[in-house]
Amino acid sequence: MPLKMQGRVFLPSILALAVGSFLIAGCASGTLTTNSTNGNSTSPTGSSFVVGTDAPMASVTSFAVQLSAMNAYTSTDCSGTGVSLLSGTPTVDFARFNGLQTLIDMNDVAPGTYNCVSITLGPATLGYLDTSSGGVPTITSEAATLPTAPLTYPLTNPMVVAQAGAPVGLHMDFDLRKSIEVDSNGNITGAVNPTFNVKAVNNSDPGAYIDEFDAAVIATNTTAQTFTIQGPHGRQFTVSVSGQTEWDGGASLSALTSSSIVQVSGFLDRADVTIDADEIAVLSDSGFYAGGQVTYVTSASGPATSFDLYVRGTLPANTGVTDGNIATVDLSGSEKFSIYWMHGPLAQFLFNPSGLLPGQHIAVGGPASGAASASAVTVKRVMLRDWGFNGTVVPGSEDSGSNTFQIQVNGFGGVLIPEKVTVYIVGNTEFRDGWSGFSSITDGANVRVVGLLLKDPTSGNAVLVGHYVDDID
Repeated sequence: MPLKMQGRVFLPSILALAVGSFLIAGCASGTLTTNSTNGNSTSPTGSSFVVGTDAPMASVTSFAVQLSAMNAYTSTDCSGTGVSLLSGTPTVDFARFNGLQTLIDMNDVAPGTYNCVSITLGPATLGYLDTSSGGVPTITSEAATLPTAPLTYPLTNPMVVAQAGAPVGLHMDFDLRKSIEVDSNGNITGAVNPTFNVKAVNNSDPGAYIDEFDAAVIATNTTAQTFTIQGPHGRQFTVSVSGQTEWDGGASLSALTSSSIVQVSGFLDRADVTIDADEIAVLSDSGFYAGGQVTYVTSASGPATSFDLYVRGTLPANTGVTDGNIATVDLSGSEKFSIYWMHGPLAQFLFNPSGLLPGQHIAVGGPASGAASASAVTVKRVMLRDWGFNGTVVPGSEDSGSNTFQIQVNGFGGVLIPEKVTVYIVGNTEFRDGWSGFSSITDGANVRVVGLLLKDPTSGNAVLVGHYVDDID
């Protein structure tokens, strides 16, 4: 379980840094029921899930698209009759989790060996960060043009669904950089030619790990050591905790209420299709949460009094703060600052009102009454979280002695972070997509670093502590 391992070695690495100068759209039911939309209402079924991630491009803040259908076929060319892998038609923002994995959906399907997957996309919108005025960034959005025919993806390794076996599923990686078309001048045209990388995964594979899943607590069962959550699309899931589960900020199962909104990381359980949680953080204990990227901080030095947040996710959906827009969060100085996967007082030293930076991926939580107006949001909690930053390796910056290198951030993050950023590799940083370790990093390589963006408390420079390092060539 890579995140838990990193959490245990994280503090010494961050301490050295501080003294000397780191799918997406819904949740599914934990109680398996037959799905008549598949034509299998009286037949045995097994469990299948869909996990999603993405790779964004410059200035694009969102690509929200409806998944109209996703079907699996026993044939290798998606011919014949397929079974549905979705329980509805969720709208997914494929720019929301850059390099992070989240659960999109889960469904019951007939046991069998599936060799091809088709995806049908519905209406979509593109959002852009507009910095042309030179002042506070704003958001512009427009409808996207997509192909209407189903997209077909033969699976290199089949997805084998067993009636009584562990859940299996699909890992969908949507590449915005390769999908969004531009003209000869580099301007985005609005046309999208979707590029997915689809592969079958078992529930214990790294590609099935749920890095970040935000949901509202519905009920708790301290006897069974479980609680029930409900995500943005109203579906429910059961989360199982144990003595190995780490709780951020001193939270506990017994302290959760129907006003709690949590972030959960973990794997789907092999036996009962619950989420076995590695880490749980309370994002809000008073009924409101919003998450996204910091786009503007009112004070470049010293404690910030407010910041602008590009909102990618909210719970509930009926406040004055809406997805795809910018909200201004006012700070009184009494808010609780924390870092996901980091426990203890050092987290407050590294992330506090003086440590806010444009580009940071954060969650804020507080009473819904404080979110009635997006121009003046008041919160009780501010939590720093992992996010993926695309960039190119600065030539000559690799230092194996200190396990650091520099990147020039591009994409949406590069609009917010124009300077070169030093990347710190810690004890269990995971290298993915063909890279095996620090020696894989080469001058000028296209790289994605998923991790924590921090302000060095000594120099004031932006630094990244890496959780994942991906080769994106």
